[in-house]
Amino acid sequence: MVIFSVYLVNKAGGLIYQYDNYVPRAEAEKTFSFPLDLVLKHHDEKVVVSFGQRDGIRVGHAVLSINGVDVIGKNTAEGKDILEYLKDASNYPVSIRFGRARLSSNEKLMLASMFHSLFAIGSQLSPDAGSSGIEMLETDVFKLHCFQTLTGIKFIVLADPRQSGIDALLRKIYEIYSDFALKNPFYSLEMPIRCELFDQNLKSALEIAEKAGNFGAGS
Repeated sequence: MVIFSVYLVNKAGGLIYQYDNYVPRAEAEKTFSFPLDLVLKHHDEKVVVSFGQRDGIRVGHAVLSINGVDVIGKNTAEGKDILEYLKDASNYPVSIRFGRARLSSNEKLMLASMFHSLFAIGSQLSPDAGSSGIEMLETDVFKLHCFQTLTGIKFIVLADPRQSGIDALLRKIYEIYSDFALKNPFYSLEMPIRCELFDQNLKSALEIAEKAGNFGAGS
């Protein structure tokens, strides 16, 4: 079983901690001749496929590297615009690696804020007062689990739908937060967490959860 990532969101909706435990990389690399038989476009500082699917390359996939060299946003490693580079027949044949680009820091901040708002909407839509808000969202490839403390801190875990013991893991992460963030004299409430002991204990908890599925007594 797999735990994909962990997010901590403060009561104002700000992302104060994020850790990617496992990021599946669905990638495809192919050598193309001129003209390129895929339609590419700029999107959020990346170059993505907007039309044409083949050999594992999908609409929405981003250009990750050209001729074995990683690209930088929408530019090649040499600083040239990727779209302009691929319009030049003299640059062919060219090997291009496509895949889903990782979320940027700004995108993660935005998504944390959006979930905070969605959580509040879920609480307000409840027919009964005192709703706990969203505790789980399910898709075909992952489940999002959320635990909110009395002080409004949200602990969010994205995991394989078959992964068990997530409720216990969320409370374990809360315990780690209390021990290694709140008790840290250099930590300010509601601010990003930068603590090596917190990182180490979180990673250890995730490893235990993935192997055992839950936490036994004394863990």
